[in-house]
Amino acid sequence: MRSKALRWLLFALLASAISLTILYRDHIDAGALQQWVEQAGPAAPLLFMVIYAIGTVLFLPGSVMTLAGGALFGPVLGTFYNLTGATIGAVLAFLIARFFTSNWVEQKTGGHLKRLKEGVENEGWRFVAFVRLVPLFPFNLLNYALGLTRIPLLHYLIATYLCMLPGAIAYTYLGYAGREAVAGGEGLIQKVMLALALLAVVAFLPRLIGRLRQGPTMNIDALRERLNKEDELLLLDVRTANDYQDKLGHIVGSLNIPLEELESRLAELTPYLEKPVALICTTDRRSKKAAQILGSQGFADVHVVIGGMTQWNKNALPVHTTTETSDHLREIQ
Repeated sequence: MRSKALRWLLFALLASAISLTILYRDHIDAGALQQWVEQAGPAAPLLFMVIYAIGTVLFLPGSVMTLAGGALFGPVLGTFYNLTGATIGAVLAFLIARFFTSNWVEQKTGGHLKRLKEGVENEGWRFVAFVRLVPLFPFNLLNYALGLTRIPLLHYLIATYLCMLPGAIAYTYLGYAGREAVAGGEGLIQKVMLALALLAVVAFLPRLIGRLRQGPTMNIDALRERLNKEDELLLLDVRTANDYQDKLGHIVGSLNIPLEELESRLAELTPYLEKPVALICTTDRRSKKAAQILGSQGFADVHVVIGGMTQWNKNALPVHTTTETSDHLREIQ
């Protein structure tokens, strides 16, 4: 009982500290923080990393800290200190979430949320790497959310440190360039342009990774062969419900999720994060858009069926023209 009471007290203190930090975050003076760190002398890097780690746990904006690190320590050392401080904070938040609530989550989670959690755990370090490179959720919140899973701590730490590097380099250099702009340093235009180029690269990462994860295209013959041989393949039809039942019909065993609903129903597809998904529509236009969505959300083996149901019908292959419930997805759930 005493241990449980102590845990609740610690949780209440942490929640209060986070609430106060969020409430007064707009009053934080970045200039005063930089001055305070500079006055620490040789201990400045260590003090900065400690502040960054605590700020991460308490939901301070990481971008502000990263810019400050670049201004204080330059592009090279600043990147190292920023990345190390952010990773320490991320690990602390991960461990705090696991200490306080992981057992409760294991007992209470069910339905779609349980399947989503299991899908993330099956992805493991790959999921951590993906969301660090392509930030789908706020950084501070994600640290706590991942602590609710059974992803190994070492995998989480390594993937976090390595995959936050591109963003850390870009924002650290931006902070450095900002300091140079204020000080009127030499080569200012080149430094600003380089900072903007680094930010552009980071901004392009989600689209690039999404394209890399789309996988190759698939023709009708290849689709038919894989449907006959491969039980794990999900055939996802992204046409509207009316088109799914229309004269072109649909393929037996396919799952119909219209493109317009795909993003809101991604939790239903979590079991297929690392399994093959074939996308089909009337031609292949909607399928290509769906592939971009799935690729950017971490699905690793996505294929666009070229020609779609139009080509399937031209090949005189069997179709159904009435809606049938797909048992394919349900079998693995």
